[in-house]
Amino acid sequence: MSTAILTGQPVPGSSLEGDLRSLGFDVRLASDAGEAETLLAAVPADQRVAVVDARFVGHQHALRLGLTDPRFAASALPGAISVRPEARRALTRAVARESSAPGGLAERLTTALDADGVTVHRPELGTLVAAVPTDPQERNEARQAVSAVDDEAVRLRSAVKARDGFFTTYCISPYSRYIARWCARRGLTPNQVTTASLITALIAAGCAATGTRAGFVAAGFLLLFSFVLDCTDGQLARYSLQYSTLGAWLDATFDRAKEYAYYAGLALGAARGGDDVWALALGAMILQTCRHVVDFSFNEANHDATGNTSPTAALSDKLDSVGWTVWVRRMIVLPIGERWAMIAVLTALTTPRITFYALLIGCAFAATYTTAGRVLRSLTRKAERTVRAARALADLTDSGPIAEAVAAGPVRRAKTRTYAAPLWAALGTVILLVDVSFRSFGNWQVIVGALVYAACAGRAVAHSLKGPLDWLVPPLFRAAEYLTVLILAARSEVNGALPAAFGLVAAVAYHHYDTVYRIRGSAGAPPHWLVRAIGGHEGRTLLVTVLAALLTAAQFKVALTVLAVAVAVLVLVESIRFWVSSGAPAVHDEGEPA
Repeated sequence: MSTAILTGQPVPGSSLEGDLRSLGFDVRLASDAGEAETLLAAVPADQRVAVVDARFVGHQHALRLGLTDPRFAASALPGAISVRPEARRALTRAVARESSAPGGLAERLTTALDADGVTVHRPELGTLVAAVPTDPQERNEARQAVSAVDDEAVRLRSAVKARDGFFTTYCISPYSRYIARWCARRGLTPNQVTTASLITALIAAGCAATGTRAGFVAAGFLLLFSFVLDCTDGQLARYSLQYSTLGAWLDATFDRAKEYAYYAGLALGAARGGDDVWALALGAMILQTCRHVVDFSFNEANHDATGNTSPTAALSDKLDSVGWTVWVRRMIVLPIGERWAMIAVLTALTTPRITFYALLIGCAFAATYTTAGRVLRSLTRKAERTVRAARALADLTDSGPIAEAVAAGPVRRAKTRTYAAPLWAALGTVILLVDVSFRSFGNWQVIVGALVYAACAGRAVAHSLKGPLDWLVPPLFRAAEYLTVLILAARSEVNGALPAAFGLVAAVAYHHYDTVYRIRGSAGAPPHWLVRAIGGHEGRTLLVTVLAALLTAAQFKVALTVLAVAVAVLVLVESIRFWVSSGAPAVHDEGEPA
């Protein structure tokens, strides 16, 4: 239970007390600041507490936005302030200082918290009303303004993500927001809807795995329904302000789990019909993951850079000012809505092989388009990147003991060159992939390529990672590791090697996504012991090449399976431990659709 302290004389006919109670507050009345201080001291320290001016006039949803959002330690709107337990001490000090000052207590407390360095969130209210009238005429005008705006309609509109893809915006959100409201009125939580979306997608994957036309049709419909639920969970969170650390983790990871499980289902279904498309399924997962790493790395490298402008960015902004180009540019990058719709339709109407071919072609074009644009922006941008950005890129590289040992060598004392890091990463990646591609399975010389790659990786991360193209280093490492596993499994030519490779890449990709969302929440990368325990990208790559050189094809398949299970157990246990802990960030993705 949260507590709201109404300060001042209650206004006859005001619905404020009822609005607060409907938002879950236990309302207490204080005639003056001194009594408010006494009431505040009586509220248990682990409860949220709000101080609200009794003269407040406004929409209930304005109060909800200003007083109940769990993501912020302190939040305020005109005439009201609310703090979570972590900011209670600062509020208590402010009340003690402001108890004898003139004016509205809530407004004074907000100013005092700002002065104390407490970050006070002030929500964007738009057309919603939140005011503290000082005379009857102002009160009447405020009430008329409240009556003129339907706050429920505003609440429904604001439940939809501000920036989304064309398919999601026009084919899903117009009705999924009402599903979100239906869920809210029945007490369902976003986490429950997220879990329902995952279960639906897994059932869709199971239907695809049957290999029958009826199964493929059912899989397509269920995948689309899973996406509807995927949109609904975020809209429910925004509609009812039910944000949580667990929800952030589920939201961040389940989309990838659903999509990649569906790829596996398609591959199993194709195998039932005598068509082996595991290499295509693994290739699609690798391409999609590398696309995401490009997005994450570029954004982390540039979001807090100073002087962050370029002619290319200016042209992009100009194109966005023309309505239709916005949607075209959002569609051609094949975001999750368009991508899942394409997969669902092709699954129902064609074969898994055709579905994967279309997916690979579409994602390859999208990756080329977005990466080329970002390279041009980076080359023409005059930006000073921060130490935090460099640290984030270093964490995203997922470097293990070998790369760290090389980086700690004499190269550390060498002069850092602008493009040294991505050039070293690209050189190592090309040498490795050429080596494993043109050597027969079991050839020990692939180990040499992996050692050269590890050395190049160390040289790359020895630099500061503040260069204009240093954001390319993590995706180059991802491509090198994932493709090495794919190529070696394919060249082993043993039944079951590619599914084992799929499992290994999926486990490692989960670790990389987990790293991204920890960094986004300002919680830092996973603990160093975990990165070292699973070898880092260069250590795992070297290990896989050693296994391919020393083992028979059948033994290599078993080794990949064991490695996949070991990595999955380690990263999942640590990830779950972190995301259910009190230190996990409640980060919900409101940016570009993935």
